[in-house]
Parts: sequence; C-alpha cells; structure tokens
Amino acid sequence: MRHKTFRAAARDLYHEYPFSFPLASFCIITACLGLIYANYIYRSYILGEFTAYPEPVARHLRRALFYSNHDIQPDTAVEYYMKALSLATEMGIDPLSDEILGVKFQLAAFLEKQVHQPRMAIEVLERVKAHCVAWVDEYGGLERQREKRTRVLGQVVRVGVKLGDLYASPDVMETERAEESLVWAVTTLLKEQERRQREGVKEGEEKWIGAEEIGGALESIPQALATHYSSRSQHYLATPLYLQSLSLLPPSTCHAITLMTNLSASLAQQTTPSSPYTPPVDRTALIANARAWAEKALAAAAAIKGEERDEECDR
Repeated sequence: MRHKTFRAAARDLYHEYPFSFPLASFCIITACLGLIYANYIYRSYILGEFTAYPEPVARHLRRALFYSNHDIQPDTAVEYYMKALSLATEMGIDPLSDEILGVKFQLAAFLEKQVHQPRMAIEVLERVKAHCVAWVDEYGGLERQREKRTRVLGQVVRVGVKLGDLYASPDVMETERAEESLVWAVTTLLKEQERRQREGVKEGEEKWIGAEEIGGALESIPQALATHYSSRSQHYLATPLYLQSLSLLPPSTCHAITLMTNLSASLAQQTTPSSPYTPPVDRTALIANARAWAEKALAAAAAIKGEERDEECDR
C-alpha cells in the first residue's frame, strides 16, 4: 500500500474538514511554539539565571522567583529566599559574594516594590550594610583582600544611597535617617576617591565605581534631601555636593549640564545660617554666580552635537 505524502494527506484533510482543519493546525503550531518558548525560558531564565549557585540553593531561588513573579505569594516567596540564604551559609558560600548580595538585593527590591513594605526592605539592607562595613573595617586593610574590599565597598556605597532613598520615601518619611544614610554614602565614596588619588590605584583595586555612576550617586543625594533641606532653609548644603559631582565628570556631557543647572538653582536659593564665625553671604554675589552657572550650562549644551547629545541636554 502506497502511503500518501504529508502534503497530500494535509490537502485531503483540508478538503474533508474545511473549517476544523485550519483551527486544529493553528492549535498544534501554537502548542509547538509554546513548548519551544517554554523550553527556551526554562533553559535561559530558570536554569541559566542560577548557574552560579549550587543546585540546592538554586532550587530554593527558582521557587522564590516563581512566587515573586508568577504565582505571587509574598510570604512563600520570602520563605524561599530565606531558605536559600540559610542553605548558602550552611554550605560555606561567602555571604559577601556578589551572588549572595544579589539575592539580598533582590529580596529587598521584592519587599519594596511588590509587597509594598519599604521598612522591611530597609531592615534587609541595613543588615547588609552593617555586615559589609564590619568586614571592611576588620579585613579591608589586608593586602590579599584588596580586590574584595574594592568590590564590597562599592556595593555598600550603593546600599547607602538606596537606604537614603527608602528613608525619604512617602511611606517612611524619616528624613533624619535619609540624611544620615546619604551623607554616609557620599562621605565614604569621596574618602575612597581621595585615597585612590593620593596613593594610586593598587593591584586588585581596578574595578571601582565608574565616574558616571559616581556623578549620578552624588547628584541623587541633594535631590533626595531637597525636601529635608528646604524645610530647614539649608539649600546651601547641596552646593558643595553639586560641585564635587561636576569635578568627577567630563564637562562636555549632558549629565554635567544637568548638574550645572541644578547648581545654578541651588545657588539662587541659598542662604547661610547666622553665626558669629560665618560672615554673611552677599545675595547679589549668589545670584551672579547662579546666573554664571546657568549661562555656562547653556553654552555647554549648545556645543554638544551628534551622538553625544541626548534628551538630557534638551530638558
């Protein structure tokens, strides 16, 4: 018996079932594509995402991710995050490795954005900060720990900035803690920058926070504290931070122009506290300086052309 070809068989089915066959074909093709996509997601996202972790830890993280992003069950997701971290500790994985810190950052982000519990996120990040600072204080001076110190210090500076943002959020509004966290972050960052300039970058210290990120971090500090400083008529506190940010960035970038504009606005609103040790500042001089920075920002923006120009130049 001669077997029909696939094409002939399909043609006969179409003629016999003109309405059902296209629908069935569509369903089959869709199912096949679905299986291909599911397999891709499983290998690339579920398996690939956790290849850096031992399988027992990865198993808990996959479940935490599932209950965080798909079948959203906050309590169950947090339970699996905690199980993963506990098991990682039992297995001797470095608690300050990027992989484990990444899990803690993910947990904090989940608590903040999906569970809407910024105070719980703060608790997680404060523990991370304390652990990182304690390690840097005790072991950061050892020559063999230079690379780890650089990495951990960079992470804890970012944590400090994030904590300041969380403390200043509408659901928390602890402006004193926000100021404390952000000032600590910028002070730690600038001290490290000054040390690297004074002593030179040593072997193992090369991977540090980039200049653009530093500028962005320093810019975020006066922005996050704007409400706090305005309520106390302390606009002058933002000025040195803007100046420091500008010193770390190339002047011919759109981000630098944004900082110049912010500096101009800060100077225009600036008043100094009355003190017998601080001479009063001439308002005329402040306005003149504010105007000078505004004009400099406009001139710099006009000079940036082509691919280097982005929407930040045109705000």
